Amino acid sequence: MKRSSTPAQSGPTFLELYTPKLVTVLREGYGLTQLRADTIAGLTVAIVALPLSMAIAIASGASPAQGLYTAIVGGFLVSLLGGSRFQVGGPAGAFIVLVATTMTVHGMDGLILATFLSGLMLALVGFLRLGTYIKFIPFPVTVGFTAGIAVIIFASQIKDLLGLFVTSEPGPLLEKLPVLWGALPSVTAAAVVLSGLSIAIIVGLKAVRPHWPGMLIAVVVAAGLVAALGLPVETIGTKFGGIPSSLPAPRLPVLSLDKIMAVLPAALSFTLLGAIESLLSAVVADGMTGRRHRSNSELVAQGVANVGSALFGGFCVTGTIARTATNVRAGAHGPVAGMLHALFILLFMLVAAPLASYIPLAALAGVLAVVAWNMIEKPAIAVLVRAGWGDATVLGATFFLTIFRDLTEAIIVGFALGSVIFINRMSQAAAVETEIPFVRADTADTANGRTAYDDSAADPEVVIYHITGAFFFGAAASIGSVLDRISDTHKALVLDFAQVPFLDSTGANVIESLSHKAHRSGVMLCIVGASPEIRRTLLTHGVNRAAVTFSATVDDAVEQYRAQRAGEAQTA
Repeated sequence: MKRSSTPAQSGPTFLELYTPKLVTVLREGYGLTQLRADTIAGLTVAIVALPLSMAIAIASGASPAQGLYTAIVGGFLVSLLGGSRFQVGGPAGAFIVLVATTMTVHGMDGLILATFLSGLMLALVGFLRLGTYIKFIPFPVTVGFTAGIAVIIFASQIKDLLGLFVTSEPGPLLEKLPVLWGALPSVTAAAVVLSGLSIAIIVGLKAVRPHWPGMLIAVVVAAGLVAALGLPVETIGTKFGGIPSSLPAPRLPVLSLDKIMAVLPAALSFTLLGAIESLLSAVVADGMTGRRHRSNSELVAQGVANVGSALFGGFCVTGTIARTATNVRAGAHGPVAGMLHALFILLFMLVAAPLASYIPLAALAGVLAVVAWNMIEKPAIAVLVRAGWGDATVLGATFFLTIFRDLTEAIIVGFALGSVIFINRMSQAAAVETEIPFVRADTADTANGRTAYDDSAADPEVVIYHITGAFFFGAAASIGSVLDRISDTHKALVLDFAQVPFLDSTGANVIESLSHKAHRSGVMLCIVGASPEIRRTLLTHGVNRAAVTFSATVDDAVEQYRAQRAGEAQTA
């Protein structure tokens, strides 16, 4: 007889994992209809990204031109090579704190080098296929550090919102607030009016005309007032001398071993936050469209984009939720929209660079104040606080550590707390239920095909333990203490593993110790309902087949023991 076989299913190939979505979209067929949709979406996103990129750059301690370089080069490469159809990359508000700190400590050369190294790390993380593990960051952690970043962003804009004169503004929040309070007498009325007007325009248009580009309109109105009235406020022109009308020539950052080692912690922080932000944004786009992104391909694209941004004097690039969501709502068909968004921003630099000199910093501060408010996921925070002490603790710890300590430390501590709380919950979910089977009756239950038992008499020689939940190190102590109490009156111990989805090495070691004790005591140990994976784990950890028997059901195990007992009685 010829034996037929079916090939085992294998995972996705290298090309399937790392093929950019642009290639997929072009293979499906791309014509004028799709190009028209992507052009409209790209222009819409560029209108949103234009003032935002300059505002984020200024808040980070960089120049507005660097924000535009980041949006143009980084945004183009993210869409060209990325694993998401709709992801739009550029400078993100979440990076303001890290970028500003890196600038203060290591200077502009250090920031560009850290961005360059972060790009290499992100690409490596993608090629090592670690992108799928980013999803294990607990939800309270992402909500907590995002809210913490929003508070820091708003605090960093108070100076420009009020037009305060501050010679040196500290970075840490607890040091910054007293300095700002002391500078209150220098408040500039024109700056307060412009920032308030900008916020009012953005919020008002979102309420009555949500599809209008409120941020761009607010900045244009504020710049027009400054140009027409000559208002005494700080502008991009007075502080930065305007913006250039072209991209700079690419060049490598200054590379030296000492400098690399100095900025390596910052690069690691950029990598961690960039991976989280970009994949979170891609997941949001998937939820809005029903599509599915390629996480590892996306990380490789983010890595290349950060390298490209650094070569042109930009800083950190990541996928941004606000711009990506705008892209989807504007009817984008695929990655071409993100690429066109970058080209539209470049066109602005080439044509309208002189006009940017009139943009007041107060208006850009108003833009970031609104961004900070929107970053705080208020409904999610309310849900997590009501959900219980565990989620609220993780949320609070991450939030306050982000504000008062460090973002990377906040994420690590939040993840560790979340893991400990999860382990505690899983250990509480695991349980052991004891059962003493009835004595076998003389009749058989033909209705269900099972052996019938006499309800009036229990069999004291057999005890059954039904284990439910994951049998892992968190639950091993409580389950082990129950299993360890083998009474001298019990001659058979049946462990029901039918409701155990997972067994780790600690749980297997508990069973291995139990099997030795049962063998020494002359107790028959039978494991029933164990999956092939659990049986393999038990055998790997030394559970001897001579000391343990395996059965499909509890009834089979009980009958196996009784048959063995009957055979021993006949032999005697």
